[in-house]
Amino acid sequence: MPDAKGSGGPRHGGPDAPRLPDTCGLEPRLVNGPFGDPGLYVGLKWAGQAFLFDAGSLERLPSANLSRVTHLFISHTHVDHFIGFDRILRLLLARNTSLKVFGPPGIISNVRGKLAAYTWNLVDGYDFTIEVHELGFDGVRRVALPAAAAFAPQSEFTSSFHGVVHNDGVFEVRAAHLDHRIPCLAYVLEELPRLRVKKDALATFGVAPGAWLGKLKEAIGAGAADSKPFELPVVTTVGGVSASWTIGELRRRLLEMTPGTRLGYVVDVAFHPGNVERLQTIASGLDVLFCEASFLDADRDEATKRFHLTARQAGKLAQAVGANQLVVFHFSSRYSNRGAELYAEAQDSFEEISDAPTSADANGS
Repeated sequence: MPDAKGSGGPRHGGPDAPRLPDTCGLEPRLVNGPFGDPGLYVGLKWAGQAFLFDAGSLERLPSANLSRVTHLFISHTHVDHFIGFDRILRLLLARNTSLKVFGPPGIISNVRGKLAAYTWNLVDGYDFTIEVHELGFDGVRRVALPAAAAFAPQSEFTSSFHGVVHNDGVFEVRAAHLDHRIPCLAYVLEELPRLRVKKDALATFGVAPGAWLGKLKEAIGAGAADSKPFELPVVTTVGGVSASWTIGELRRRLLEMTPGTRLGYVVDVAFHPGNVERLQTIASGLDVLFCEASFLDADRDEATKRFHLTARQAGKLAQAVGANQLVVFHFSSRYSNRGAELYAEAQDSFEEISDAPTSADANGS
């Protein structure tokens, strides 16, 4: 596996987790392995929270991890992608928190249908709220469902949709509608570039770390001029000479911009030009693509009929978006003793020297 983005050429992720730079703030892992229900759990190291992509069976995910989930991104609501919603609901219900749910057209009805299956007469004073974002083709419909109101809809509004579904200044998530004979969302999670302290820079500079570093980063992020003076918590000497420092001098001596890591998540899609092109609108130069590979290419006709990918097609899709690593999963149970063949086929296709997939490739030739 490469040590950092762009090194070592494309790599295929088998049962092991992908190799990411030490500076990466994302900790991704499949919830259930290659043959289980789809689900990608991504811990956010610097934020103390987590994002979850799809909610199949979640029994293998410890409650301590699941309780960190603040954003749930659903590709579509087939049972193996959505049955775990009830476990999240039960775990978070009595907490003073909220859960943001993103999904394809119909997700608001799907979530409300789940909630309607239960009786909510003892939730007075609960502070838990589910905020559902329905990503339509023409816009986003958002509705808040507070537990204290027995999850009756509140504060509904709509907004335009241009691909970005979440951006908090640290992480960004984009989505695109792909074809699974129903709309199925693909997602890209990007850790935005951030300032970090250079290794050993503080010791060389002669000042201890502290809250002042956060203030320095905030000032730089807010566009403060390099010439603006910045007050350090102690007098600092470099080379035996005391000095006052500007924001620009401190930035050059102590900080560096770290590029963000980009993860893609694609499940349950047909391999045709439209899907390839739509995925390319949100995914390019991915560090890792997590991609379904339900069938071997010898069973391509079955994959086409079920609007799924073969392992070979998963490799070609990873090539099309310029992924550096590929992790395949969501294998059909018919291959329960043949997982190595699926990994090998995906790897061979991914590393095959060729141009990006053509229309002929995507049409199955």
